[in-house]
Amino acid sequence: MELLSRQYTLWPDRAALRELIRPWKLASFLIAMTLLLYGAVNFHIGDWDVGVTLLMGTLTYVFAPWSVLVIGSALRYRPRGWWLHVVLAIIVAILIVDTSYMTYSGIVGNRTDRLGNFCASTPLYFLAGMCWLYRGSLRDLLGEVRQAIAGKRI
Repeated sequence: MELLSRQYTLWPDRAALRELIRPWKLASFLIAMTLLLYGAVNFHIGDWDVGVTLLMGTLTYVFAPWSVLVIGSALRYRPRGWWLHVVLAIIVAILIVDTSYMTYSGIVGNRTDRLGNFCASTPLYFLAGMCWLYRGSLRDLLGEVRQAIAGKRI
């Protein structure tokens, strides 16, 4: 199974939406959210609370794999208007990483550290997207990793 598909389309299809309910992805999302919620409750950082964690975490789970897929596929396959696809994926990422943070903080009256949030959340957004990009079961993923390590497939 190839991560970047030659049948690349800009908009998510039904298969992409089904990926959101794969048990291993949901489990990893719940583990990540648990750790983030623990930090929000225990670290007492003024701009980090349960609400912003739930908002940004959920949006990241839903959209980060799409952003990574669009950027990777557009750069690899260069469809017509590929650079617009990259720009759109980056705009979506910024809306989630920055705009949702600033909007939420403004509504609830949290102090903000826009630059600090951007510097911390942007790499996490794309890392999460890479982790959840794979389309397949956990068994398939582990099998392909084993094959790659064994040198049978690059």
